[in-house]
Amino acid sequence: MSTGTTTAAPEPPRRIRALHTADTVTVYQAYAPSLGLPAARDGHFPAAWKRDRMTWIKPSFLWMMYRCGWAAKADQETVLAVEISREGFDRALRRACLSHYVPGLHPDRDAWQRALRHSPARVQWDPERDLHLRPLPHRSLQLGLSGDLARAYADEWTVAIRDVTPLARKIHALVRAGDDAAARALLPYERPYPAPEEALAQLC
Repeated sequence: MSTGTTTAAPEPPRRIRALHTADTVTVYQAYAPSLGLPAARDGHFPAAWKRDRMTWIKPSFLWMMYRCGWAAKADQETVLAVEISREGFDRALRRACLSHYVPGLHPDRDAWQRALRHSPARVQWDPERDLHLRPLPHRSLQLGLSGDLARAYADEWTVAIRDVTPLARKIHALVRAGDDAAARALLPYERPYPAPEEALAQLC
């Protein structure tokens, strides 16, 4: 006899989960207020944003909270939600290489190293985090951009930049108060992102 209940399917070991629309995807970064506040105010990255360095973007809000310590770590006190075009995000995934060697996925270590040298984007799969920033058994994407992709991210793909530091602090306060349900209700709605299959085949 059916009990009328269903069991949620387990999360795959690696999956891109993100807040996204038909045209955009939201990623997170954390900066010192001297850079983060002008970016949020003006809706684009200022000239001080270093376009010649690799920048890492994270679609997972809670992984960003783990990385920046709920906006408490030095030079990460301003958390930005950066809404970018899906076209740009997908282009980066197609040109990405895994940041580590995987036997069976890469022909050999030398082939991986050659691909890494010539790829302007890198993918790293990090353990997803729960509200208490404890690691979960499944992983979320971290995407590194360099060269023309970093410049395109800063100057072409960006649709909007929001300062979500107040949201981070509100959620953290609820977690500290033991109200996980209220904290969870405030989290951005992240769902599986339909990344290009040919890209994921090389990255998972």
